[in-house]
Amino acid sequence: MSVIISVISFIVVLGILVTVHEFGHFWVARKCGVKVLRFSVGFGKPLFKFTRKDDPTEYVLAGIPLGGYVKMLDEREGDVEENEKHLAFNNKSLFSRCLIVLAGPVFNLLFAFFAFWAILAIGENGLKPVIGNLSEAGIAIHSGIDVGDEIIAVNDRPVSIWRVAAGLMASELLDAGEVEVTVAKAGGQVDKVFLSFQQGDLPEPNEMVARIGIEPLLPRIKPVIGDVIKGEAAYQAGLKKGDLILKVNQALVGTWSDWVTLTRANPNKPMAVQVQRNHETVLLSITPKEITENDVVFGRIGVTAFIDEAQTQGFYSTYSLSGFSAIAEAATQTINYSVLTVKLIGRMIIGEASVQNLSGPISLAQYAGKTASIGLVPFLKFLAFVSVSLGVINLLPIPMLDGGHLFFYLIEAIKGRPVSDKAQGIFMRLGMFVLLSVMLLAVFIDVGRLIG
Repeated sequence: MSVIISVISFIVVLGILVTVHEFGHFWVARKCGVKVLRFSVGFGKPLFKFTRKDDPTEYVLAGIPLGGYVKMLDEREGDVEENEKHLAFNNKSLFSRCLIVLAGPVFNLLFAFFAFWAILAIGENGLKPVIGNLSEAGIAIHSGIDVGDEIIAVNDRPVSIWRVAAGLMASELLDAGEVEVTVAKAGGQVDKVFLSFQQGDLPEPNEMVARIGIEPLLPRIKPVIGDVIKGEAAYQAGLKKGDLILKVNQALVGTWSDWVTLTRANPNKPMAVQVQRNHETVLLSITPKEITENDVVFGRIGVTAFIDEAQTQGFYSTYSLSGFSAIAEAATQTINYSVLTVKLIGRMIIGEASVQNLSGPISLAQYAGKTASIGLVPFLKFLAFVSVSLGVINLLPIPMLDGGHLFFYLIEAIKGRPVSDKAQGIFMRLGMFVLLSVMLLAVFIDVGRLIG
């Protein structure tokens, strides 16, 4: 079932972002007086198509959901009637052609902005950013931050939940190598502390939060089973909703954290579990499934905790903004993540960051499925991040991408005449080779993650 959800979610994500991207080209082309012959979401044989009265464009939904295109009237691609030559893309001014090509990536960035704004308007629930533990190996332990402090701002941007605080700290450190954190002390005073990495010691993005070394304060949740996922190890072993975990391999289990630690520490190892069920003691044998993520091996049984809201209410908060504050923050997030994407690409090119940071279709499908299963806000956030990446990558000066066309137009503006068709053909083939190579590498990395 999870595979089906991932595939469907991935198709939905691609459909939304491709439609946004191609609509940018389509809308600006129309505004610039270009005749658009076809607007296609997907490639290959059309599954569905239609036309509208007094509209020359054919709208198509095709069978291969890995992209899309806008086909415009162009003398380089076929004969054009004399009375329609003024509607051809190639006969438009250099400025108009630049606007049309630029519109796709810009619309992706605008979509990300509106997605970030919607997240802020809806509100995101999560743990308060109160310091619960500081790792000896992290950079925060000697910064002046203490257990019990609450993070209230990161680089003067207010935060009220841990996910936002951790995300901002990680992104700012990746961007600049240092970050200012404002914390409220137990006595009521407010301090500003700085976290930074030494030059050349910047960790990989997926290691950043661990290297910061801050863990949030968690409520002491009883080890009572909430939901049991069908098909997972707990379901197969007979664990049920409402079961209270008493012992694992004769070791007492006092909190949900103890239970999680034990299950994660025993991949593919049978555990003798004693539970209390309806005032009776039941003995079960559960073998956690071995999972590998980011080169870390752990056990998973497929359960959630039963949360008593009365006991945990003080540990959670909602992060939301409204009015101009939400608009400004959404714009800041869009710009910052765009810059961060460019810097990360640059670091991978010069070898300062691992190519393991690449995500191919398998990883994207998994993330799409996970976020869609959690709820609207996580799914919107995933859409926003992917839309930023799509917009930024399309602006890279690589032939076959929008940025490659813009680069040709820049040369045309400097030389006063277009780049020759022969030269464009050579560079297009080179661009195709680069893109296919990167795609194959991303798929190879995805398969490596999948098989551990």
